Amino acid sequence: MNVPSLYLEGQLLVAMPSMPDPRFERSVIYVCAHSEEGAMGIVVNKPLESLSFSELLEQLEIETSHVDERIRVHFGGPVEAARGFVLHSADYVHDATMIVDDEFALTATVDVLKALAEGEGPRDSLLALGYAGWAPGQLDEEIQNNGWLTVPADEEIVFRLQNDSKWHSAVARLGVDISNLSTDVGHA
Repeated sequence: MNVPSLYLEGQLLVAMPSMPDPRFERSVIYVCAHSEEGAMGIVVNKPLESLSFSELLEQLEIETSHVDERIRVHFGGPVEAARGFVLHSADYVHDATMIVDDEFALTATVDVLKALAEGEGPRDSLLALGYAGWAPGQLDEEIQNNGWLTVPADEEIVFRLQNDSKWHSAVARLGVDISNLSTDVGHA
């Protein structure tokens, strides 16, 4: 008998409207890892206005013959904010790639940035600086305290929708009207 996992790897966390931390207000986070040791995810709907992809490549002294200017740099979370992560489709796998599931993978090397710039990277990708991290049991506690909703991950939401519509789309997947959700613990 298969016992369902209590871990949320490969799921989306959707911030409740009452989220007290302004860094995560209306955030959608793809959970890359979740275990008894803690959790790690990438915010997928908060682009950084202060840094372009070409500026990032220049800062890292990465020379390429072409730069895809459509690539946006996102706020991935407050932990290690200077470190880059690429959440991407699982069609791109290198030695340092962490495969999350059949659809999603995560790579944090300069090679993936070069591949993205040259248009030779994964089919779908999201470039982020930093990540969201939780100590053991912390994410579970935040969910129990009505900080987050969980939604099955979807490539459309993560990679293709406009950033300002990802939160509403993720909530809509639950089939509930967000305005009807209670902010009181233990009530829906």
